[in-house]
Amino acid sequence: MTDTPAPPPAEEIDPPAAGPAVAPGPPEIHDHRWAYALIAIFLLAIAFGIWGAWRTFAPGPADASAQLRTQQGKLNELEQRVATLTRSDQISRDANRDLQGTLAERDEEISGLRADVAFYERFVGATGQRRGLSVHELHLQPQAGNAWHFTATLTQNLNRGAVNSGRLTLSVEGTRAGKLQRLAWSDLRQESNAEGSEYSFKYFQQVEGDLVLPAGFQPLRIKVRLVPKGSSAVEQSFTWADATSTSSPGV
Repeated sequence: MTDTPAPPPAEEIDPPAAGPAVAPGPPEIHDHRWAYALIAIFLLAIAFGIWGAWRTFAPGPADASAQLRTQQGKLNELEQRVATLTRSDQISRDANRDLQGTLAERDEEISGLRADVAFYERFVGATGQRRGLSVHELHLQPQAGNAWHFTATLTQNLNRGAVNSGRLTLSVEGTRAGKLQRLAWSDLRQESNAEGSEYSFKYFQQVEGDLVLPAGFQPLRIKVRLVPKGSSAVEQSFTWADATSTSSPGV
């Protein structure tokens, strides 16, 4: 029997020297979960606080509707006020324009009256020139067709306080069909026995009437004849151009 060699003896390994014991920590994944949880709680707390503040201070549906109605009422009131002021301004402008026109007319009338008063004051005053019966002015205004309206201003201050009365007639000289022609008072009045216009005054009077010119007649001169009672007649002539202008000086 063959002897089997014995295995070599195993080497003895000295155990490691004993050191301080280290306690195992929690896994790293657990640390991240805790951080996420804290952040989520913090964000939820902020959101809840904001929601609570909004619920506390934000107006409810009823309050918002009431505010909307109030604002709409104020807007309507302001619009109505603007419309009223605009209309009032337009009315004021129209009234002011009408007033300006009226004032302009009154100023024109006052200027004319002042001129008349100044003339008559000089005429009847102590320094006025003494003149007998005369035609101070003659004015003609065109009417429909060939008709004309005349206004003769008669004056006298020779006999102060004495009444001067009589009749006034007119005659017109001109051309017709290239020939000179004279129209008498009866021709101008279109009456065969027309009487003159009556007058009666102490210092002055305006005598008015109408006359008609025949077709195709071109007037050149108009003559005024005054026939006072108990005195001789007075005649004055005016050019047609002067009589139809704004002022009519005697010739």
